Amino acid sequence: RDRASLFLTDIAQRGMPLHRHEAVRRADVVVVAWVNQGMLSLDELGRIAAEKPVVVVMHDMWWLTGICHHAGDCRRFRDGCGCCPQLNGKGGGDDLSARTWRRKKALYSNPGIHFVAVSSWLRDRCLSSPLLEGKEVEVIPNPFPVEEFTQGPFLSLEELGVPPLSGPGGIMAAMGAARLDDPIKCFPLAIEALNDLRRTSPEIDVHAIFFGSLRDPSLLDGLRVPYTWLGPVADPQVIRSIYHHATAVLSSSSYETLPTTLIEGQAAGCFPVSFDRGGQADIIEQGQTGYLAHYPDHRVLACGLALSHTLRCTEPGLPERLRASAARFDSPAVASRYLALFRRLLR
Repeated sequence: RDRASLFLTDIAQRGMPLHRHEAVRRADVVVVAWVNQGMLSLDELGRIAAEKPVVVVMHDMWWLTGICHHAGDCRRFRDGCGCCPQLNGKGGGDDLSARTWRRKKALYSNPGIHFVAVSSWLRDRCLSSPLLEGKEVEVIPNPFPVEEFTQGPFLSLEELGVPPLSGPGGIMAAMGAARLDDPIKCFPLAIEALNDLRRTSPEIDVHAIFFGSLRDPSLLDGLRVPYTWLGPVADPQVIRSIYHHATAVLSSSSYETLPTTLIEGQAAGCFPVSFDRGGQADIIEQGQTGYLAHYPDHRVLACGLALSHTLRCTEPGLPERLRASAARFDSPAVASRYLALFRRLLR
């Protein structure tokens, strides 16, 4: 192991004694949204589940693998892990990943543990893991403050430092991430898609807005369309204003459990354009409330951006349709689904 890849894995061997906490003692149901990096151990989770229902909300693949948060192209979790690529394969068939896999298998035999996946894609991954064999996995999405992205006040393009399009009917494409050049985000494919759009549709005025950190800003040197990189953005008003002025929100990730930026953009009336590996299908109805391109074809991703331009010109009601689609991710809608689950478990 090295420090650079520290957060790619977790063994949940140590954690805080939360079963003693007064809030946990008083609770009817305990919802576990995150356990890693020393928050909660598997043994501690078992202690809590022995006394009351525990609802595990899965935000990535960690609950159905040995130690990794995203298996990528690795399929060893289907056979008990071992020879883990995250450990450089040095531990053999009975390495730390295999031993942690078996600890999870023993824990999941506890009938007090219930699972929620935040997307259908993640639920489908669960079906291929023997760890969750026989377990019901319900799909309930993450809640989002949808209304915040539909209401102002918004900053102007000038206040954001973004030049306006030269005329009506162009594409203002927004893309954001905590780190844009994280390998999972496949940022070079986004650049290629924008360049393809310039080559195939030179008549369309295009400007790209990027927000998030970039360890290698030279990646932007290959972009052939005008762009503004705002760097890391923490102010919610700035993020809402970016979506307010954008016509499309772009994601080029190789996989996403449930992409936040696509839902935020959709709530603001932006047309989501993304690859199809992950929870994007829960957000996008193809051609109606967004566009899904087959990974990793950046040319098809460019077609999605061109479609966003066409629909803007031909369907004036498109922003309202997008906002209506995002409403199912609103916090009250998601909360009602959790309440129904809790009542069912307590019965």
